[in-house]
Amino acid sequence: MSLDLLQSIERPDDLRALSPDELLVLAAQLRERMVAVTSDTGGHLASSLGAVETIIALHRVFDFSFDRLVFDVGHQSYAHKLLTGRNTSFETLRQKGGIGGFPKREESLYDVHDSGHASDSLSIACGLAVARDLNGGFEEIVALIGDASLSGGMAFEALNQIGHDHRNLCIVLNDNEMSISRNVGALSLYLGKARMSRSYTLARDTVEEGLGRTGRVGRALVNAGEAAKGSVKKLVVPGMFFEDMDIKYFGPIDGHNIGSLEEALRAARQFDGPVLIHAVTQKGRGYAPAEARPELYHGIGRFDPRTGAPTNGAGATPSYTEVLGAALVAEADQNEDIIALTAGMTRGTGLQEFKQRYPERFLDVGIAEEHAVAQAAGLALGGKKPVVAIYSTFLQRAYDQIAMDVALQKLPVVFCVDRAGLVGEDGATHQGAFDLVYLRSIPNMRIIAPYTARDLRLALHTALSVSDGPVAIRYPRGATPVEAEPCTTRGDATAGEDCSTQVKDAAAAAVSPDADTSASAERSVAGIHTSLLPIGRANRLRSGKDLALLALGSLVPVALECAELLCEQGLEATVYDMLWVKPLDSEAVRKACSTGLVATLENGSLEGGFGSAVLEELARQQRFPRVLTFGLPDAFIEHGSQETLLQDLGLTAPDIATRIAQTLEKR
Repeated sequence: MSLDLLQSIERPDDLRALSPDELLVLAAQLRERMVAVTSDTGGHLASSLGAVETIIALHRVFDFSFDRLVFDVGHQSYAHKLLTGRNTSFETLRQKGGIGGFPKREESLYDVHDSGHASDSLSIACGLAVARDLNGGFEEIVALIGDASLSGGMAFEALNQIGHDHRNLCIVLNDNEMSISRNVGALSLYLGKARMSRSYTLARDTVEEGLGRTGRVGRALVNAGEAAKGSVKKLVVPGMFFEDMDIKYFGPIDGHNIGSLEEALRAARQFDGPVLIHAVTQKGRGYAPAEARPELYHGIGRFDPRTGAPTNGAGATPSYTEVLGAALVAEADQNEDIIALTAGMTRGTGLQEFKQRYPERFLDVGIAEEHAVAQAAGLALGGKKPVVAIYSTFLQRAYDQIAMDVALQKLPVVFCVDRAGLVGEDGATHQGAFDLVYLRSIPNMRIIAPYTARDLRLALHTALSVSDGPVAIRYPRGATPVEAEPCTTRGDATAGEDCSTQVKDAAAAAVSPDADTSASAERSVAGIHTSLLPIGRANRLRSGKDLALLALGSLVPVALECAELLCEQGLEATVYDMLWVKPLDSEAVRKACSTGLVATLENGSLEGGFGSAVLEELARQQRFPRVLTFGLPDAFIEHGSQETLLQDLGLTAPDIATRIAQTLEKR
């Protein structure tokens, strides 16, 4: 299909000149463009495919160079980008220096809010409406929110004020029955009933018409029905939830019928007060593979646009997410108290197998991270072993619950912090840069960051053995490294804080300091582990007299490569896989000071992260060696591939080796 019509759209105003038939052609061309580009760049395809007609209708009714359109999350914004001057640059989607995968204020005057996290659009729109009224303005405020985001507590808090203030505000509810996974919860069921309300309305009107023709008795029944309609409607007509909050409800309407959408939007503009338009859409609309499996195309990598099949191929090793998911199932096979929780991210956090095997012990709470963590606290109080799997960038939304509901009471909740560190193309709102900072500040919290699949399994087994406080397991996006021989030295120092006598004794029996652990560390690949990691103990991977590299998680392989490069220059480096951020291996830090330089390496924020922990430990020990810290700067990291971002930030082995060599040379 030719893209001539799409290419003729230079700005949204051009849409108003198109006929209904031309609008259908344009919708098809928008979808064709999205599939063609995301097949090469990856992206949030299914959500954007489902919102095409909604975006067209919004831009035909409103002038968003003056009015304000607020996206929730923004993963449905590709049509908006294509229609607001970014069609020619759309091939750069999610690439470094190109356009972002979510709305960004710096990209376009049509982007009013940097979206990326769920359930915030109604609060942003509410604030814009208040500012408009205080300024004496006339612009229309529109919020586009999905049904999954509407279930978030923040959205309910905003609805509470929106209904109370009664300001002019239009909410478009894009109801596709999904977030990343299938939606869950009572609100999802409620909206499902609302989708059927048109049938109810037609049946009611038919009955009333028939009764009205049967004479005086029939008319009396109709009149009685009219008098009682307010109360009856509340019982049987969905939408009354919003009406009772003093928010006018229109719908449900076909979210793929541009004419119906425009009619509802124009009616909303005439209404005094807040309005909610309930538009029912199909996620993945117009692309057969995405229609069949929309959850796979919510956030997908490169794929063949003809078949929809991924083209990046399976990695030589499983991803960290896959390893964690399989290990948790193995643990649950042996411990019936284990309960897995996630927040609308079943597949993303690798819990689909757990859900299938133990549905009664699996809880997907929807987009409600705060509730997930607080519920985990309740499960722990009830004697269960809750495991909460959430992406790093989303877990930060539950900071208060982690601190007050879990850590304060020393509850044994395990946090599986997925996508920790740089995640790449999703950009600033999704980089897992801050988990070490916010978790390390919480008392009673233990934090471990394994880098091999073997140690990730061991970390989970160890965390589940802790009974006197929470443990966070931090791991990155991507494939686990090909594992060579187990580390030469497990626990190169005196043990730090021990979680319990049981853990201490088991660890001491399995691993002794400065001992070769190649036999004791190896367990079955898929099965449950019987050994425990010593709490607060680092692994020494190689020894050298000139400097010490204290590395964490995904930067351990970088440290090993860096040591090899330095060796070629005649510099011998000790390399530690530090494993534990809290408690830190204080003895490993002390021994590192015997060399000429200490360098810390982490895939996280330098402000308050692992490097800060090492510096604090050095201060406590009153040791002041020369120290270099490598990690993420005090900035929000924009989109780009993980490899490109690491290069730009100087976190590759050659970059680190060069800086270290220069520092030692200056000395």
